[in-house]
Amino acid sequence: MAVNKELLEATIDVIRQSLQADGGDIALIDCTDDGVVTLEMQGACAGCPLSAYDMSDGIERILKEHVPGVTRVQPAVL
Repeated sequence: MAVNKELLEATIDVIRQSLQADGGDIALIDCTDDGVVTLEMQGACAGCPLSAYDMSDGIERILKEHVPGVTRVQPAVL
């Protein structure tokens, strides 16, 4: 199932509000046909040791629940 990019971006925008409240942000880098979403943590989130936890237990869980077709969320490798 292909991921609805508009729904994905809208859901990321909702997540982004919480991150921005703490001085961070996320950017959508890619979404593959098999549902793998690549995100870049930015701002205060980029150097935060909890960002890996936030991505796997927070962001990934939310995206899988609200965006059909998302199978995995991974950090961008810079």
